[in-house]
Amino acid sequence: MHDDLKNALNVLYKGGIILYPTDTIWGIGCDATNANAVKRIYDLKQRADSKSMLILIDNDAKLNSYLSEVPEIAYDLIDLADKPLTIIYDGAKNLAHNLIAEDGSIGIRITNEPFSKQLCNQFKKPIVSTSANISGQSSPGHFGEISNNIISAVDYVVTYRQDETTIAKPSGIIKLGVNGEIKVIRQ
Repeated sequence: MHDDLKNALNVLYKGGIILYPTDTIWGIGCDATNANAVKRIYDLKQRADSKSMLILIDNDAKLNSYLSEVPEIAYDLIDLADKPLTIIYDGAKNLAHNLIAEDGSIGIRITNEPFSKQLCNQFKKPIVSTSANISGQSSPGHFGEISNNIISAVDYVVTYRQDETTIAKPSGIIKLGVNGEIKVIRQ
């Protein structure tokens, strides 16, 4: 895992895109503060940039760096979650402009998976995480289901966990209003 972390970090620092394991499905990722790298992912996925992507961070202390206000209930939801949880927050800041939704929101998940957590921690910035597929196609359940078109288009493919065949599940998604309103989008 050490070599994968080093190689992935080098690619992220240079504005490249990676294919990497997360706490849910395999993701395509880049520096979430680099608009050019984010555009490359939109282009690769053939996805409209009006459809935002989520970011991963390694701990909830970093939420304040990327949100104008963090509703107090967010910390409770994160602590109580028994599976990966993506929370969509209003008031995104300090991120690539083309990553933030038209309404100013951003989806953020705190990862506990060993590789992606260490990657976020060492990179010291959020990392984009979007499913490793062309927009509109099924998300791959494990590395073996990722299309060669995706694999060949990224700058680095992490080897860690490639041999796992357990079908991964996507995260739950909640939209959280500034006043603590909760809307469940996906359980």
